[in-house]
Amino acid sequence: KATQISNVPFLDESSGSDDDCGSHASFRTSTALSENRKSSMPGSPRAVKRGVSMSSLSSESDYAIPPDACSLDGDYSEPEHKLQRTSSYSTDGGICTEPMEKSGYLLKMGSQVKMWKRRWFVLRNRQIMYYKSPSDVIRKPQGQMELNSSCQIVRGEGSQTFQLVTEKRTYFLTADSPNILEEWIHVLQSILRVQVTTSPGVPRSDAKPTVKGWLTKVKHGHSKLVWCALIGKTFYYYRNHEDKCPLGHLPMRESKVEEVDRSCDSDEDYEATGGGLLSSHCTLVIHPQEQSPTYLLIRTKQEKNTWLYHLTVAAGSSNATVGTAYEQLIGKLLDSEGDPSSPLWKHPMLCYSKDGLHTSLTTLPSEALQTEALKLFKSCQLFINVPVEASSVDYHVSLAQTALQVCLTHTELQNEIYCQLVKQTSCRQPQNHSLTQCWQLLALCAPLFLPQHHFLWYIKQHFQRHADPRSEIGKYAIYCQRSVDRTVQAGEREAKPSRMEIVSILLRNPYHHSLPFSIPVHFMNATYQVVGFDGSSTVDEFIQRLNQETGMRKPSHLGFSLFTDDPSGKNLEHCLQGNMKICDVISKWEQALKELHPGKYEGGTRIVKLTYKNRLYFRSQAKGETDRERLLLAFQVSNEIASGRFPVNKELALEMVALMAQVEYGDLDRPGSSSPGGTSPSKMQHLLHQVLDKFYPKRYKQNITAEQLRQLAGRLAEKWMVLQGCSPPECIRIYLTVARKWPLFGTKIFAAKPVFPSLLEDYPVWIAVNEDGISILDYNTMHLKVFYPYSSVLTFGGCRDDFMIVVGQMKERGSGKKSTEKLLFTMAVPKIVEATLLIASYINFRSAPSLLPSPQPCRSKTAANKLWETESRCFFPSMPRSTKGPTLL
Repeated sequence: KATQISNVPFLDESSGSDDDCGSHASFRTSTALSENRKSSMPGSPRAVKRGVSMSSLSSESDYAIPPDACSLDGDYSEPEHKLQRTSSYSTDGGICTEPMEKSGYLLKMGSQVKMWKRRWFVLRNRQIMYYKSPSDVIRKPQGQMELNSSCQIVRGEGSQTFQLVTEKRTYFLTADSPNILEEWIHVLQSILRVQVTTSPGVPRSDAKPTVKGWLTKVKHGHSKLVWCALIGKTFYYYRNHEDKCPLGHLPMRESKVEEVDRSCDSDEDYEATGGGLLSSHCTLVIHPQEQSPTYLLIRTKQEKNTWLYHLTVAAGSSNATVGTAYEQLIGKLLDSEGDPSSPLWKHPMLCYSKDGLHTSLTTLPSEALQTEALKLFKSCQLFINVPVEASSVDYHVSLAQTALQVCLTHTELQNEIYCQLVKQTSCRQPQNHSLTQCWQLLALCAPLFLPQHHFLWYIKQHFQRHADPRSEIGKYAIYCQRSVDRTVQAGEREAKPSRMEIVSILLRNPYHHSLPFSIPVHFMNATYQVVGFDGSSTVDEFIQRLNQETGMRKPSHLGFSLFTDDPSGKNLEHCLQGNMKICDVISKWEQALKELHPGKYEGGTRIVKLTYKNRLYFRSQAKGETDRERLLLAFQVSNEIASGRFPVNKELALEMVALMAQVEYGDLDRPGSSSPGGTSPSKMQHLLHQVLDKFYPKRYKQNITAEQLRQLAGRLAEKWMVLQGCSPPECIRIYLTVARKWPLFGTKIFAAKPVFPSLLEDYPVWIAVNEDGISILDYNTMHLKVFYPYSSVLTFGGCRDDFMIVVGQMKERGSGKKSTEKLLFTMAVPKIVEATLLIASYINFRSAPSLLPSPQPCRSKTAANKLWETESRCFFPSMPRSTKGPTLL
C-alpha cells in the first residue's frame, strides 16, 4: 500500500519530441492533467478506496514501474509483450555470445523536469540513442549519449537503478527488473572496458548523525518505514537502526527541502492505504540534484521541525524561516560571514540574560527532549553559580558528569548545551566566579563532543572573539580553541569526563599547558614516568610521548604495550588498544570501580594504574635495542623467572639473581669492611634475603630449612661479589644473552588443563604463544610437547568456558589429505581473552609484513618484502603467502 502525494506532478504528460527540454506550457499542462486525473492514479488513496486496479492503467508486465511513473496518454498502456523489450545484435550480423549492441525500455530521469520517463533505448556503434517508442526509431532520436573511455557506470539505489556518467551529463536510468539491469551493465562494461562502481552510500562507522529516527519514506508512490540518519550532508535510510549498510542515500548538497501542505487530504483517504498514516502527519519533500523527489512522512510536529531545520542546513539553503529564533540568528551571522561589526552579535537572544530559559535554544525532535534541555540548563546554572572550593569539589564533579552524560546519551542535546553556554558567556561582565566556571564547563565539553554544522562555526567564532592571552577568560577561550581543533582531528570521546579531568580543569589552570593532564606510568623495574596528555590524546600518542621521554624506539619497532590494572583489585591486567582515548580509559575505570563498590566509592582514594611492558616479542627487534628497552625487558624476564614461568635450574637461577642484584643495588660490600660504606653482617643477611625474595624462583624456596636458606644466601653473596665493578648495562647484556638461549624466549605462557577427550594427557600444561606459533609445554619441566605453526591453526578462541584451538595437519606426507584436530583447555576466563588477543595480534603482524618491527625502517618496498620472505623461510616454512588468517571465535 502506498500513499500518493498528489500536489506535485510525477508524470511526463508532455507530447513534445524534445525529451530533456519540455516547455513551461507543457509542464503546466502536465500539472493540470495530473490534478484532473489524480483520483484515478493507482497509488492515490481514493483509487485504492474505489478498488481501481493497476491492470486497468498499465500492462501486467509493467509491475516494476512505479505507479507515478506510468503515463496516462496511452503510449504505455498497450501490452508490453507486443514490443521487443530487449534484443542483441553482433557487429558482423551473426550470433554473438558477447553482445555489443542492445535495445530495450528503460526509465530515464528528465534533466529539467525531474520525472521518470519511459523511453526506448538503442545501443549501436558506441552510441546510445533513445526514443519515445520502438516505432520512432526511424525518426530523429530524442537524445543520444556518446560512449568513450571517460564514461563511468555507477550502481544506484535499489537493485534496478544505475547511473551512466558521460563527459557532458550524468544519466539516471532504471530497468524493469534486476536481470535487465545486469544485461545493460554487462553490455556497457564490454564496450567501455570499465569496472562498475558503487555510489558512496556507506557512511564511516564512526560518523555521528546530526539527527536520526523512524520516518516513512515515499518515492515513486511507494511508501516504506525506514530508519533515517542525516550524516554530514548526506541523508541515509536503513531497514532498522542496527544496520550498517544503508538501503540508499540522498545527497543533500544544493538540494531543495520544503514542507508539503496536506491540509486538503482527509483521514479516511490515508486510513484506506492501510499504512496507519493520518492527514495530521507532517510531510517534507527533498528535491536532490538530478534525482526525483523523495517525500518523508513524519508523525509529530517537533520531529518535523527538527528534520526540516537540519535538512535545510545540510542542503546549504539560507531559508530564514526554519529553526528557532536563536538558530535563525546564527544563520544570519553565517550569511554575513561572521562580520565583526554586525549588530547581531549583541542581539539580546544571543547574549547573557539573568532570566532563565523557558524553551530550548535549538530545535529538538520531542517534548521529552525539550523538557530535558531545560533540566540541563538548571544543572549548568548550579555548576556555574556555586563557587568551586577544593574541599567540596566533588559536588561540581557530580554536576558536570551528570550533565555531560545526558548529552552523550541524547546526542540531540549536544548542540543545545553549547548554545546555552555560549549564550551565558556572551556580553557578560566578569564580575565574579560565575563567568570563569562557565568557561570551565565549556572547556570540559570541547574534548568530549562537538556541535553540528554551523553551530560548530558559531562556537569557533565565539572563541576567536574572546581569545586574549592577557586575561583569564581569554586564556580559557584559547584553551577551548585548541581543544576543538584536537577533537576535530582525533575524533570525539565515548565516556564522560573522569574526576581527575574535572578537578584538573577546575583547580589547576589548564590553559598554562598544552598537555594539561598527567598520570604516572609504571615499569617492571619498580620505577615510573609521569606523562602529560590532553583530552583527545589516544593511547598511541601517549605511548609515543612516553617513548620519547624514556629513550625508547618508536612503538612500531618494539612490542611494548600499555596495560591497566583491574578495578576489582584482582591480579588482572587489560591491554589498551592504540585508538582508545586515555581520558576514556580513566573514566571507564573509575565508573567500573564505582559499580563494584556502590556507596563506598571515595573520589581520589584510588586511581587507575598504568603499566608499560613487553607484549609481543620478535627476534628481529633485538638489533637496535636501547639500554632502556634492555633494562625493562630484563626485569620482565626476572619477574617470569621468580613466578616459575621461565625454565632455569637452581644454579643458573642463582647466577641470574646475582646479576639482577648488581643492577638493582650495585656492588656488595664485604661484611666488617673498614671502609665507611661497609655493612654489618646482619644488614648484609637482610639484603641477601630481600634479593632472594624478589628475584629467586619461589618454587625453589618451598620447604627449605633456615639453614639451607642461610647457605643459599652465602652462595648468592659469593656470586654477587664476583660481579664487583660490573656496570648495570653490562650486567643486563649478560643477563639477556643467557636468557635468550632458551628457544622460546619472549613467549607468553598460560597455565591450562586439557579437557577430555584429548590427545594430551590429563595433566596441567603450559600454552606458550610466540611469533612462530603455539606450543604446548610440560608443566613441570617446560619441555616442548607439541608445536603448531600459525599456518596450521584454523580456529582459536573461547568456546563456552574453555579455550579451543583447531589445527589442520597433513595425514601423510605423500597424500594431500589433511586431518583436523581440536584441542580444548580449561583456563581462567581473563586468560582466555588475553591468549586469544595475543594469538590474533601475532597473526595480524605476520599477515602484514609492513607491521613487522625492524631495527631500521625499510626504505623501499623491495626491502620490506625481502625481510618478510627471510623471516617466513626461517620460521614459517609451510606458511602460505595468503594474508587470510584463521577464524577468530
